[in-house]
Amino acid sequence: MGGKLIDLFDTCTADFDQTGRILVVDDTPTNLFVLSKLLSDEGYQVIQAKDGSEAIALAEQYQPTLILLDIMMPHMNGYEVCDQLHAGPLTADIPIIFLSSLDAPFDKVQAFRHGAADYVTKPFQPEEVLARVRHQTKLRLAQAQQKQLNEALESRVKERTQLLELAHNQLLEVALTDRLTRLPNRLSFVKKLSKLMAQTQLTAEHSFAVLFLDCDRFKRVNDSLGHRIGDQLLRGVARRLTQLEQPFTNVDIVARFGGDEFALLLSEVKCKSEVVATAESILVALSQPFLLAGQDIYINASIGMVWGDASYVAAEHLLRDADVAMYQAKDSAQGQYRWFESGMHSRAVELLQLETDMRLALERQEFRLYYQPIVDLESMKIASFEALVRWQHPTKGLIGPDEFIRFAEESGLILELGQQILWMACSHLAAWERSGRVDADFSISVNVAPEQLLQSDILRQVEHIIQSTGVSPHRLRFELTERSIISDRTIVNNVLRALKAQQIQISVDDFGTGYSALNYLHTLPVDCLKVDRSFVQPITHETDSLGIIPLIVSMAKTMNMVVVAEGIENITQLRQLQKLGCKQGQGFLFQKALPADQAIALLTRPMSDWKNWSSISA
Repeated sequence: MGGKLIDLFDTCTADFDQTGRILVVDDTPTNLFVLSKLLSDEGYQVIQAKDGSEAIALAEQYQPTLILLDIMMPHMNGYEVCDQLHAGPLTADIPIIFLSSLDAPFDKVQAFRHGAADYVTKPFQPEEVLARVRHQTKLRLAQAQQKQLNEALESRVKERTQLLELAHNQLLEVALTDRLTRLPNRLSFVKKLSKLMAQTQLTAEHSFAVLFLDCDRFKRVNDSLGHRIGDQLLRGVARRLTQLEQPFTNVDIVARFGGDEFALLLSEVKCKSEVVATAESILVALSQPFLLAGQDIYINASIGMVWGDASYVAAEHLLRDADVAMYQAKDSAQGQYRWFESGMHSRAVELLQLETDMRLALERQEFRLYYQPIVDLESMKIASFEALVRWQHPTKGLIGPDEFIRFAEESGLILELGQQILWMACSHLAAWERSGRVDADFSISVNVAPEQLLQSDILRQVEHIIQSTGVSPHRLRFELTERSIISDRTIVNNVLRALKAQQIQISVDDFGTGYSALNYLHTLPVDCLKVDRSFVQPITHETDSLGIIPLIVSMAKTMNMVVVAEGIENITQLRQLQKLGCKQGQGFLFQKALPADQAIALLTRPMSDWKNWSSISA
């Protein structure tokens, strides 16, 4: 820093004459000649004036470094000239040395009162005059240099200030902008929303709404195609959302909050129907395929909506409610929107408590497996069990899967829960196998969620559990939904073939509800199709009540697959399925799910002794 100041000082002083320009004012020609000769010999540039008026004019024109001014002059004395020079904007700072034959103390005091810088009495001594002139010119030069240095420093400070302001604005832009999509970020959205809320507090004329959306199935895109494609998808979503600002002029700001979450602020809205129209346009825009990596990628969005009013005092409260409404929309189905309602708060609290309880339950291993028999419909003997999870809650008692499985999938807890279920099923099956209580063909069906299949280490997990428990892998049957096998086909297909290579059986659960797997079912290593209970329940004595079940049974026979009918509840359904050649079935007609010790006991008892079967068949 010191070096830069020295350079700056050198630059400033380079423009100054080190000797200076001197104005000599005297009405005596001899004095003018002598003083001019004396100063010129010393290298000074000399300007001469014979009276006060000429002195003032020359001083304004040339702005000398120093003025030597005689006091006793006709028409205008030196004091008057000094006063006028000090009053002029161009000459006010020029130092003046008075030259006078008046040497009384009063005269010198009078001179300094009028602003003299120094005083020399006549007759003067050349050495004295030169000494005083050198002193004043050096002082004047130093003052001028200091002034220019200050101006240069001020210029530098101003320049640096402008650069700092520019840098601050750039940093502020970075702080308020999402780096991936270049949309405003959450902080920017909150600032805008807070400003709009403050206006709403002042006047009821400002109505606004917030839309909070989350992309459905985005995680699956990331997991299957990689984060680079996921980032491209997010940029594509951002572009489509910003395009809504053109037809919908009330869209004030579109922001990305992070991950696959976006928000829109609508201002000057007149009614809720305008907000709904915007939400529906978003869903339509995002439902169109995104062409990424040479293939069409489909996603939907779930949208939570909040009507802004004076009851909200903090932007975060409003965003919280929009987030709650978004999750309600996601719970309903994919590609939905919901308005926030006050009752949603209690549901959000319940979900928070549910997550806390589930995490503790996983840690304390509170989940239990119940087993429902799968019966061979020809021999009417148990062919296998389906493992069904229950939660033995410490205060609420036994909780069924309908109350927590979907939440576990959405929260990601299904991964740890699925691992625990597989451990328990393999441990039970290995123990039964070692004790000789099951025959060679007996197996257990274990439900596997789509999220589990997409884990990068799923094969290592399964192999570790099989080796640790000592179970025979051919006794395991993994049950997958159609949704599992149609998403991320390449990854799922590779995983299924690797599981099949370990001799694990594969079953498609709830088959027939989507039809989407039919076109490539023959390419997958599937051993079993489970007919959904919704096709079994309508079965009566009438042939046309069978629906598509004959088609599924026929197709399974052609593809050498076993068909299991779910939800058999009466004898009529059983007889019709037997006529069709359906190999296996399960349902309340035979037995509800039982704890492990009670379920295994069924293997040694005839079906006529089973509680459910005996009461129904009788």
